Amino acid sequence: MLPDIKSLTRAELESHFKSWGQPAWRVTQLLDWLYTRRVTAWDAMTNLPKGLREKLRENFSLQTIELVRKQGSPDTTQKFLWRLADHSLIESVLIPANPALYGEASDRHTLCISTQVGCAYGCKFCASGLEGWKRNLQPGEILDQVLAIERMQTASGASSKETGRAVDNIVVMGMGEPLANYDNLLKALKILNAPWGGGIGARKITISTSGLAPQIRKLADEPLQFRLALSLHGATDEVRGKIMPVNKKYPLKELVAACEEYQAKKGRMMTLEYILIAGVNDALEQTKPLAALAKKVFAKVNLIPYNIVEGLPWKRPDEDVCERFLEALEKQNVTATLRREKGHDIDAACGQLRLKTEKELAT
Repeated sequence: MLPDIKSLTRAELESHFKSWGQPAWRVTQLLDWLYTRRVTAWDAMTNLPKGLREKLRENFSLQTIELVRKQGSPDTTQKFLWRLADHSLIESVLIPANPALYGEASDRHTLCISTQVGCAYGCKFCASGLEGWKRNLQPGEILDQVLAIERMQTASGASSKETGRAVDNIVVMGMGEPLANYDNLLKALKILNAPWGGGIGARKITISTSGLAPQIRKLADEPLQFRLALSLHGATDEVRGKIMPVNKKYPLKELVAACEEYQAKKGRMMTLEYILIAGVNDALEQTKPLAALAKKVFAKVNLIPYNIVEGLPWKRPDEDVCERFLEALEKQNVTATLRREKGHDIDAACGQLRLKTEKELAT
């Protein structure tokens, strides 16, 4: 299969065009078609000479992920199931404005994107890894989730009147462990951030991880100011170890040290993601170690009531339990938010829609 043109940086494209005897300004025209007009066919690039279009067609593919299923929600959260060129399925979730999300209170639309087909890390409560890990996404497949949503939302008139964008913020929190696909992820995000690419500010992009300490340290040395979110879900090794196998390789002492190193270099508040699971990590006594950890790594806490996954035993706590947990953190002077009904009714937990669809297709 030919490489996807969207997996190449501007410098890589300029190198190809130079070897073909094409001027550099032709690259600018190509990038405009790819990232501003978001076209899906070579022949749509009408200001490129026909010979150049044929050269591009011979050397690269212009892949477009295919929408398989879309689910809406009363609060306008929308989930998208995509089919890739090899027929693998991945998910993205478009979340409406909410000050409790990742970034400033001016968030308009946040898109949660996937980085892998499946996941190898086996978090006990998560649907993404139930069928194991299949493969890493290529850079073009990662960023095409953003382009496809922008294309669809713009066509339907759903873009922001103020910014003209359909996606204002990106959270890399969908299927897969983002930092296990480090190189492809960073290449995709740099293209999405570039003025010639997606034009989305680095501080509007949040990278999540289940706790890969070496990659957190590596991310700390990146010049771009991407935000970091840690999928914590347990503030002690005892609790976290029961639901997150990654904690055995990178226990909290090592993980916290990596986060402290990250903060020393970046100096920006990070986010601790904490899914509240009934009877597992929602007891009020868990707020004390959680608050201590949040202060140690200069983080805010995002509480997320568990989205029930068919076939798994975990339950969502009652609303009053979640509210008391939030209140207990705030009394300890921790900045904390509680996500309230963002997608609970649309199979919004990572991997749920994919698993359901794969089962349907198999019958």
